[in-house]
Amino acid sequence: MKLSKSEEELMSHLWKREKAFMKDFLADYPEPKPATTTIATLLKRMTDKGFVGYSLFGKSRQYYPLVEKSAYFSKHVNGIIKNFFNDSASQFASFFTKETELTKTELEELRKIIDQQIKDK
Repeated sequence: MKLSKSEEELMSHLWKREKAFMKDFLADYPEPKPATTTIATLLKRMTDKGFVGYSLFGKSRQYYPLVEKSAYFSKHVNGIIKNFFNDSASQFASFFTKETELTKTELEELRKIIDQQIKDK
């Protein structure tokens, strides 16, 4: 299951904080801040989807992620590779290195990461 763009934005705040009350979410947003009801609706949808859990403290809810950031984005990237690059990581890597404005240093860092992955396999 996927998150909408606004749900992903809210989830990114929760991943950074690890646990958050409504006031924490409101503090994280720049002006103009979303309405409390908007955040509450997003949190309800994310809870229903299984991305967010909460603990009750009186009438307040402290929210926490049920899905790790790396696991979510790994699944998301794998979906992009499958849907847009014929399930070919090589096609994705070729596109990524050609179409993004990576510096020579960044490309060399990527090479080191790939070389280390080859050694580890």
